[in-house]
Amino acid sequence: MNRSVRGLVLGMLMLAVAMLSLSATSSAQIGIGISVRIGPPALPVYEQPICPGAGYLWTPGYWAWNDVGGYYWVPGTWVVAPVGLLWTPGYWGFAGGFYGWHAGYWGPHVGFYGGINYGFGYGGVGFAGGEWRGGAFFYNREVMHVDVHSVTNVYSRTVIVNNTHVAFNGPGGIEARPSAQEEAYAHESHTAALAAQTEHEHAASQNRQLFASENHGRPAIAATGRPGEFSGRNVIKAREAGGEYHEPKISPREARASGENRGEAVRNEPARNEAARNAARTDRPAARPENHEARTNEARSNERHSNEAENRSQKSAHENSKPPKQEKQQKPAKPAKQEKPGKHEGRG
Repeated sequence: MNRSVRGLVLGMLMLAVAMLSLSATSSAQIGIGISVRIGPPALPVYEQPICPGAGYLWTPGYWAWNDVGGYYWVPGTWVVAPVGLLWTPGYWGFAGGFYGWHAGYWGPHVGFYGGINYGFGYGGVGFAGGEWRGGAFFYNREVMHVDVHSVTNVYSRTVIVNNTHVAFNGPGGIEARPSAQEEAYAHESHTAALAAQTEHEHAASQNRQLFASENHGRPAIAATGRPGEFSGRNVIKAREAGGEYHEPKISPREARASGENRGEAVRNEPARNEAARNAARTDRPAARPENHEARTNEARSNERHSNEAENRSQKSAHENSKPPKQEKQQKPAKPAKQEKPGKHEGRG
């Protein structure tokens, strides 16, 4: 008896640790990851493959985005669910001229997923495909394709099906808002998609026939029995496109770049003004060296003239300080010669 109790306690502790590890991702991390200018195609119409076995939970298909090829379909698939958690699908939301992707997550309750009708229990509000009872998941046979011979945890509950196939929330799409209860669920601890789910999405991005540009909204692989299983009897083809397909008028790169640059014009305005100011500063120095040189030459010239004037002034002062030269004394004039007596008398 004691061993049984200890085993039960140990099992509960291990389950609690597993739950804590799965809940490590905060709901704050579930946000908009991609923004583009063109909206997703309508959701295709397809059947659900049979559930592989107990413990698998259905994750509906959705349109994902690739910067090279645009929208591609990620087939709906069955995944082994974390015990006690439910999957809230991701959705596209339109606001401010852009379509933003809100990633899906695991949590104790199904939260807001844009009001999108993904089918198979995800009719736009909550989840009607099954519920956890203790450590076992029970399937609603009215909306889940299960084999009662292999899955015995089943029940039946009528579900009203909404036939809209619009793939985004917002103006022009499903204009739904989260309820107070869904707002409360948004504040619960969540964990992101499992590794099997991300690998499944990556494999879909490598398959050209899953791109909307190739299948025009009617993918050849609409749903699979297990993640990454793109061939075999458990692969379901879309019965039809959910609506008329319209070829985008801009390339995926142009659409994605526009989404990434939302608000960049405003944020970069100071930078552009600074660039303009820098350019203006760059233009002015071109004339500045010449003017500086001219001013320097002028200063040198003035300095030279000033020095020359100072030298002349000093020279003049030096010369004025010397004693004046004495004039040469004139030699005394020679006395006039006297005439000899009687020389002039004989002529008369």
